[in-house]
Amino acid sequence: MTTHAGSVGKVADTGAVRGRPSVAGRIAGKLGGGLVRAFLLVVGLFWLVPTIGLLISSLRSPEDMSASGWWKVFGEPSRLTVDSYQKLLENGDITSSLWNTVLITVPATVLVVVIGSLAGYAFAWMEFPGRDWWFLAVVSLLVVPVQVALIPIAELFGNIGLFGTITGVVLFHVGFGLPFAVFLLRNFFAEIPRELLEAARLDGAGELRLFARVVMPLGGPAIASLGIFQFLWVWNDMLVALVFTKSGTQPITVALQTQVRQFGNNIDVLAPGAFISMVVPLAVFFAFQRQFVTGVMAGAVK
Repeated sequence: MTTHAGSVGKVADTGAVRGRPSVAGRIAGKLGGGLVRAFLLVVGLFWLVPTIGLLISSLRSPEDMSASGWWKVFGEPSRLTVDSYQKLLENGDITSSLWNTVLITVPATVLVVVIGSLAGYAFAWMEFPGRDWWFLAVVSLLVVPVQVALIPIAELFGNIGLFGTITGVVLFHVGFGLPFAVFLLRNFFAEIPRELLEAARLDGAGELRLFARVVMPLGGPAIASLGIFQFLWVWNDMLVALVFTKSGTQPITVALQTQVRQFGNNIDVLAPGAFISMVVPLAVFFAFQRQFVTGVMAGAVK
């Protein structure tokens, strides 16, 4: 009897030890987590080095940039100046190109998000003839390279008077952004429980009200992710802008490339212009990073 009790006690002690990590295990776990965080911090700092270097370069005089590297500023921080940004504001080509970039990026992003959301809902929950075939046709457009369509669409825009205009660039970005938008949002909306939609229909909600009151709030993370992707693609685009814009409608990417070609030593304008062009997408990403991660993880969990 005593032997049996002793065995039970040993088993209980063994179970307790197995269920609870040892001191060495807890220390190793903490060290492992700390090492991972430290590694990720180092990677993040290395990723930000070009941005930090460009920011410091934009705050240095052309003479200092010609004489030494941007890291030398840590020895003489008093030599930093905002004169380059003042010259940037006096450069009409750069300032107008920044405004053109906003006029191109914002409508192209909004139109893709709105039209893609409506089309994604229709393909996910509305019945109409040939729905699956139409969706396959939309998905097949994802494999069409942008380079293939540049010349034909340029000729088309030239015939209808849209070549060289901001409207033409926006339409091009919308046309090539919609297939991915429809594909992404249709798959996300299809995961919404049917019971929610049926309950809203029983309450008398029409399709538009159902879309606005039920689908849009639930699809917020996916829509935010799409908006971030589209904004970054359009803001950083240079190929389409080179083909479809003229001198008065060029975005910041083309304007900076023109400045490099014409004035190779015009670094006091190029550095702050390039930093502004870089920092705007970064600000948008960090502002909506929570929605972006939620949208990406939602698709993985589902």
